[in-house]
Amino acid sequence: MMAAWQLCVLFVVSAVVGYFLISQVPSLLHTPLMSGMNALSGITVLGALAAAATGHQCLAFAAIILAMVNVVGGFWVTDLMLKMFKKEKGAAHDE
Repeated sequence: MMAAWQLCVLFVVSAVVGYFLISQVPSLLHTPLMSGMNALSGITVLGALAAAATGHQCLAFAAIILAMVNVVGGFWVTDLMLKMFKKEKGAAHDE
């Protein structure tokens, strides 16, 4: 079992590595990447629930909150982006 300080170090290292990886992704690929990360954040929520069962309630609670913010925000932004491609009802068609 990992100690709480080890979990915190792992989180910080993951956040830094993730930041540098994502900053190298071309902007054209951000939308598909974000959709994939929404699914991955769902797995993070499950991992946080498992961590809560092992006795790391504070870290698990923080992980659940952060992952759910990521899931909800990601789906919300994806929905907004998809709405940009829908045609408005009643708009004149060019023929």
